[in-house]
Amino acid sequence: MAVVMKQLDRTEEAIEAIKSFRGRCSKKAQDSLDNVLIDLYKKCGKVDEQIELLKRKLRQIYQGEIFNGKPTKTARSHGKKFQVSVKQETARLLGNLGWAYMQKSNYLTAEVVYRKAQIIDPDDNKASNLGLCLIRQGRYADAHSVLGEILQGKLPGSEDCKARKRAEELLTEVEAMQPAMASSDLMGLDDDFVNGLEKLMNVWAPARSKRLPIFEEISSFRDQLAC
Repeated sequence: MAVVMKQLDRTEEAIEAIKSFRGRCSKKAQDSLDNVLIDLYKKCGKVDEQIELLKRKLRQIYQGEIFNGKPTKTARSHGKKFQVSVKQETARLLGNLGWAYMQKSNYLTAEVVYRKAQIIDPDDNKASNLGLCLIRQGRYADAHSVLGEILQGKLPGSEDCKARKRAEELLTEVEAMQPAMASSDLMGLDDDFVNGLEKLMNVWAPARSKRLPIFEEISSFRDQLAC
């Protein structure tokens, strides 16, 4: 029902329908309902609600609660079934979270989130968004480096024509806007940047004992998501 309402541009009604009736749905259905809700929040501009839900789902991953404790889940796209790993789901959620922070012009936090997503499961789309995030911060040299990886075919999805075209368009924007900058500015290591990262790293709760294997690799990441 909510999906039909979304297609009819009745997003507010769809959101209320999910909130009202999800308690009657099975535990297995909750993840799918969350994903629909994330799309609805994005479509109607409820960025704060989108961020809160994404962060909650990321905490569930860290606590071993995602996919009902299983390492993979079966997903559908265009009528086809495929397996999604916890690693892929983490990167997907981080990509959505980075974009949400972009909508709030919180580019520093968006950058941190995108870079962590790329460490976990890199692809061309997140790289393009990271490049755009760096452009918005005026860090054109960094953006040029990130976008160049797409054109050099270094990332999954780089062979896609649309991905390459978007990277080329963003690089054109970089070249048009890039002023002469001091080396310290190019590094982006000003006091506000460093202090912001330190705050991100000290907000979230301490490590819990129940963790999935992926978080053994990215344990430092959890401290950077709560801002």
